[in-house]
Amino acid sequence: MGPMSALTRNEAQIRARLLDVRHYEVALDLTTGDETFESCTVIRFTARTAGDTFVELKPDELRSAALDGHPLDPAALTDGRLPLTGLTEGPHELRIAARMRYSRTGEGLHRFTDPADGETYVYTQMFLDDVQRVFPAFDQPDLKAVFEFTVTAPAHWTVLANGITTRIGERPGDGDERPGDGGDGSAPEAGIWASAPTPVISTYLAAVAAGPWHSIRTEHAGLPFGIHCRRSLAPHLDADAQEILDLTTACYDRFHDKFTEPYPFDSYDQAFVPEFNAGAMENPGLVTFRDDYVFRSAVTDAERQRRAVTIAHEMAHMWFGDLVTLSWWDDIWLNESFAEFMGYQTLIEATRFTETWTGFAMERKPWGYDADQRPSTHAVAPDAAAVPDTASALLNFDGISYAKGASALRQLVAWLGEKDFLAGINTHFARHKFANASLADFVDSLAAHTDRDVHTWAETWLRTTGVDTLTPRLQESHGGWTLTVDRTGSRPHHIAAGLYDRAPDGAIEPREVLALDVPSDEVLSVSGPRPALLVLNDGDLTYAKVRLDETSLETALRGISRIPDPLTRGVVWNSLRDMVRDGELAAADYLATAEAHVPDETDLAIVQGVLGFTRAQIADRYLTPDRRGDALTTLTTIARDLLRRTEDGTDPGLRLLAVRTLVDSATQPDTIAGWLAEGTVPGGPELDPELRWRILARLSVLGAADEAGIDEALAADPSGTGREGAARCRAALPTAEAKAAAWERLFHDDSLSNYLFTATAQGFWQPEQADLVREYVPRAYTEAVTLAARRGPAIAEAAGRWALPGHEITEANLEAGHTALTAPDITPLLHRKLADHLDDLTRALRARR
Repeated sequence: MGPMSALTRNEAQIRARLLDVRHYEVALDLTTGDETFESCTVIRFTARTAGDTFVELKPDELRSAALDGHPLDPAALTDGRLPLTGLTEGPHELRIAARMRYSRTGEGLHRFTDPADGETYVYTQMFLDDVQRVFPAFDQPDLKAVFEFTVTAPAHWTVLANGITTRIGERPGDGDERPGDGGDGSAPEAGIWASAPTPVISTYLAAVAAGPWHSIRTEHAGLPFGIHCRRSLAPHLDADAQEILDLTTACYDRFHDKFTEPYPFDSYDQAFVPEFNAGAMENPGLVTFRDDYVFRSAVTDAERQRRAVTIAHEMAHMWFGDLVTLSWWDDIWLNESFAEFMGYQTLIEATRFTETWTGFAMERKPWGYDADQRPSTHAVAPDAAAVPDTASALLNFDGISYAKGASALRQLVAWLGEKDFLAGINTHFARHKFANASLADFVDSLAAHTDRDVHTWAETWLRTTGVDTLTPRLQESHGGWTLTVDRTGSRPHHIAAGLYDRAPDGAIEPREVLALDVPSDEVLSVSGPRPALLVLNDGDLTYAKVRLDETSLETALRGISRIPDPLTRGVVWNSLRDMVRDGELAAADYLATAEAHVPDETDLAIVQGVLGFTRAQIADRYLTPDRRGDALTTLTTIARDLLRRTEDGTDPGLRLLAVRTLVDSATQPDTIAGWLAEGTVPGGPELDPELRWRILARLSVLGAADEAGIDEALAADPSGTGREGAARCRAALPTAEAKAAAWERLFHDDSLSNYLFTATAQGFWQPEQADLVREYVPRAYTEAVTLAARRGPAIAEAAGRWALPGHEITEANLEAGHTALTAPDITPLLHRKLADHLDDLTRALRARR
């Protein structure tokens, strides 16, 4: 497969004016071997005028092509494009047969053989332009069409697709161990499945998943619903099936309360699939999720909430993205920001997860804030010129399009009012259902229901980059005090300011909430004493960094765990986090605050967020290496405090976080090695597979494990997750031989799947082993450039995130990275990841100074 051309916006617009694509008939044969499959497609379309165009395809071999019955030369396929010349005005039929290659990187048609039982599964991931790896297409979001699939698969497999699937026949075989009837008394070699035709959808949303699925089916509101996973995960899905189905149907009902357009597809399947690159994908009628969401081991309630958010997010996409789809990739926020916002909000309204915005504040908003302060920042809704082609579009699936966009919508609802917001959304659906829309279309729909200037709001909020900073200025006055809010930035903010007093026992008690519009020329006068704590953006309704005045900062550092509302605590913790990143609060002070207050924290999302930032950033990056050991000791102290607090068994999720933290921060092997040998933590929990692999990974880093022990652990857990755990442990062993072998797998073994690549990279770089891996630091950049060009976007993404040396906070590391940025053959995605990596290194260096 040679190099492929990125589709430009201009090319897409020309083709959209020329063509009206009506229908795809796609036949896939999944029985032809482990490496390739057969793909035969009929595309029916109409040319509005005479002209020339092309269809995209990335085959292993193009076997034949015919336009209106006339053969096309397969040799004409160049850079993934087959020219269609001399089209006449009117209807046309294109037939293409090709041999296609399975993916091992989660792009196109991914194939996975489960090491637990030898069963094989395949599923499609067509986004953003990977449909071309499966069948030919006019691959752009505004050429919607009807899709029908016919799939030939091994006899014991089940096939899922966007529409309801039916087994319509069998292909006889000459013998098979599987039971069945091939029509002549022999066992069938294969089953033939057909899917019902879809409504018109975009090419990137077409989907198929096939394998010997374990399935649980039900019906709700007259529609079939199903959840599916690998057979080896069946007991774990069964354990959570009722929770997953209850969440799904509750969200379905709530969206029907909010939206006037009904669910537009004929069924709703959710397939938990192996080695999936994202959290999930919103394929109409067949949502695919990473099967890490089928929990094999104990998880916290915050992690269950994260799964619930993803379920709600993907269902929201059935309207935002599937029913109404962006016209071009500059408006990806119309998909992702809305699904993100609706996912969090709908859980509050329809499920037991009523504190989701605290999880959003601790997990998602920092993602957005960090992305928005890097040189690679972009607008939520960038100008068309900023997204000239599909390669550039792929760069914008980040914390800005998701977290910042959702935060902007939350601010819009606060400013506009929920009633007018929902009315605008429903108008948008009615105007553009089964079609495409842009930012301008959406704003026009909102404007039909309000007198507020939503066009100016959109320009100010969605077309600009960067994070505003809000800083309070308090001044004592006669009988009271005054408040002025300084804004660094350009956006208007409708926010709340929470006033809090300190009680004699140290508790922090709410006094009053002030409604503020920023900027304002008004100096707000408030009667009574100055508060001990003033929190701007209390309730977290806007997207901005907030600072604390001197008195409030002192109160927060001394008493953050005594603030009664978890979302307010989340806002304050984020303020401290931002101050550390901006060099305004010493990393050691953040660490001391965590030590003082995390043991008393009750919200799991806050504990997880604070400990995660402390472990990954404070200990490993912002503090100098000579202070890292003390930081890890502090983290183990926090963990032991939490273990003591949870001895009565009342908070297993908090106890689990404590165990994980103690394992990850251990500087000596004895305690955790004892846990591994005994199979339990004293007082619980018993070790499940996740904890066993976590402990073994840390022991590997510390030099207290070896290849034999890893092999023994893999024999005990021969699952896909076990295989990843073993790869991580082997790469973490502190020997020159282990590092050399891991390096070879990472950068020279193209059979390594996306998940095994990530696991190996995660194990390779360890701050404890800085001297051992120092020779690899400059090599990582040059070899990553070659790797990304050779293996494509999914591996480039993984390499940029995990395979670059983030632990080495030195000028030499920065210099090596900056040299790689100028490489002529660096791919756009790796360039973005590398630029962000270097910005993070620069920030860490600045914090150390």
